[in-house]
Amino acid sequence: MTDARLLDRIQSETLQYFTRFAHPASGMARERLGDPSFDHVVTTGGTGFGLMALIVGVERGFLAREAALARIERITHHLEASPRYRGAFPHWMDGASGATIAFSPHDDGGDIVETAFLMMGVLTVRQWLGPTAPALSARLDALWRAVEWAGFCPRADVLHWHWSPTHGFGRVPLQGWHEALVTFVLGAGAPEHPLDPAAYRIGWKESPSFQNGQVYHRIRLPLGPQAGGPLFFAHYSFMGLDPRALTEGGIDYFAQNRAQARINLAHCRANPGGFAGYGPAWGLTACDGPDGYNAFSPTNDHGVIAPTGALASLPYLPGPAMAAARHYATHRGGALWGQCGFYDAFCDSRDWVAQSHIAIDQGPIVGMIENARSGLLWRLFMSAPEVRAGLTRLGFSSPWLGGGGGGV
Repeated sequence: MTDARLLDRIQSETLQYFTRFAHPASGMARERLGDPSFDHVVTTGGTGFGLMALIVGVERGFLAREAALARIERITHHLEASPRYRGAFPHWMDGASGATIAFSPHDDGGDIVETAFLMMGVLTVRQWLGPTAPALSARLDALWRAVEWAGFCPRADVLHWHWSPTHGFGRVPLQGWHEALVTFVLGAGAPEHPLDPAAYRIGWKESPSFQNGQVYHRIRLPLGPQAGGPLFFAHYSFMGLDPRALTEGGIDYFAQNRAQARINLAHCRANPGGFAGYGPAWGLTACDGPDGYNAFSPTNDHGVIAPTGALASLPYLPGPAMAAARHYATHRGGALWGQCGFYDAFCDSRDWVAQSHIAIDQGPIVGMIENARSGLLWRLFMSAPEVRAGLTRLGFSSPWLGGGGGGV
């Protein structure tokens, strides 16, 4: 099988998570597949990734455009009728009624990061539709404009992850380096209720856990936690944000993401824990494990590999990512293939393969593979004027901005 045919198979089968196995009432992405107790739970951020996957499906010929439009309309209708908190959506909701499902005791309201991932998908779809579906585009635009980004800031220089009418601002400010960069870009570029750039400049960048600068496996890591953290840091925001030549404050974001992927690969090849299967398999990130869900990383390594880790890193390390894809396709006699592409994770040391799929692992497989192949989602998202405005307002430079970013 050629590389192109294998990638087609991976993308088309993984896409079924967001079509065949989406919630039948709302069309939104279920949180997970494989646990019947979650059948009614849909996820906001995973749905944003799913919207982007639908575009890939149409453009690759895996899905009829009419079917994709019908699903996007159903999702839009459900979101319009569901509770919002200062314009933001909860992490989880009931797929039929839209009722909020608390993600944790203090997270029973709006989740601004999950909402940002959803809005990344909403804007990408809006740009894809262009003038061909004006009524649907206008409804998507209304969802985007309603988000009160500043409403998640107890003061101008700090953005909080959560807000609910019961608990107020959550206990988690957005600090350091992790998956949430797109939240600041969208918030800064919003035409209504925008963030103050101080939330990015002070609350995010000046926090103690933002800078790194250390060397791991002879690779310098500019930002983030020790040894890079879980690989989804380099995936979620960059489903839409094009990291190529994206710079700000001396930071090259493609170099950052590539360094994190290289360190993760080098760690798995060195395999200090002596786990079975490492080498051809690599990619430590958040996924299911034999003892439950965990954010695996080089500093939290239990021998569990998630296929999404390497596959979604295809834009950064095409050779090792493609080698991993070929390995997963035949590993354990094909036992890694599930109902929607590869199962979520496996651990050879414990002879274990997950029987689950998870939305936020499935989406980046489809989307980041497509960005590596064609740049499709990057082109669409970066074409949105609000995205360009947000990047400019925060001081970024990018080829998409035509003259570089402005000052904060």
